[in-house]
Amino acid sequence: MHVLSVSSLKGGVGKTTVALGLASAALSRGLRTLVVDLDPQADATTALGATRELKESGAEVLRLPKLATVKRAIIASAWETLSGGVMDLLPGSPKVVEFDSPTPTKRDLWRLEEALSRVETDYDLVIIDTPPSLNGLTQLAWTASDKVLIVAEPSIFSVLAADRAIRAVAEISKQTAGRLQPLGVLVNRFIPASKEHQFRLAELQQLFGPGLLPEAIEEHSAVQQAQGAARPIHSWPGEIAIKTAQSFEVVLDKLFQQQPAEHGKRSSKRNLKSAKNTKIKRGVSLESVLDLVDEP
Repeated sequence: MHVLSVSSLKGGVGKTTVALGLASAALSRGLRTLVVDLDPQADATTALGATRELKESGAEVLRLPKLATVKRAIIASAWETLSGGVMDLLPGSPKVVEFDSPTPTKRDLWRLEEALSRVETDYDLVIIDTPPSLNGLTQLAWTASDKVLIVAEPSIFSVLAADRAIRAVAEISKQTAGRLQPLGVLVNRFIPASKEHQFRLAELQQLFGPGLLPEAIEEHSAVQQAQGAARPIHSWPGEIAIKTAQSFEVVLDKLFQQQPAEHGKRSSKRNLKSAKNTKIKRGVSLESVLDLVDEP
């Protein structure tokens, strides 16, 4: 199971759109996919068709990351499956703000990691839609992730936010024995005819070099239309939708090209003692950054 966080430290860049586009690409490939909606706005939950009132959500899972709670909270999305894939959802809720403290506890930072360990064999890919900040929810998402995709739009404030995010990922990766790695920076909402966008894209290329993914996602109404209809972009009609879907497939290919051949099992409370050395290795110097390490 590979875990990808889709993140931005600036709101309004289309982070959720990218997460959903990658989920659509994964579904079209027949992958067993779980979307974890950690954004309190829960837009990904709505776009995946979970509009009815839910008894349990990501908030309940974070409070009690046990197998029974995780299994009850995960639901099937409303997206039609034609390729044999699976598209499940751990729904978002405003209640997750309980875990969005700027200074999360050591125990809180491992809650999502523990929850995902309960469904390790059920999915090929987990996509986490994080809030647009570096508070507790994003930190615990990154703690549970193998890769982080930073989403930016071609604007000065987004460029600065992307730089901060990459620096944060690099620092956390350095302190966690390298499991967490940046997938790169993805430009979203790009308008090729805009001179401002062309200038900002060149600025991003200069700033991030090969860390900037070459596939920019162009701004088109088809993306919003598909989301509004709670449908994957791969099922939306028209040449623009097809082109956009292909762009997300390129990004998904990049993810699996970088995926290590083997992944260790995620730590759970049952194997906490056996995983102690691994956790200490990952977090020995991280206390000053994320206050991550659990004491024995």
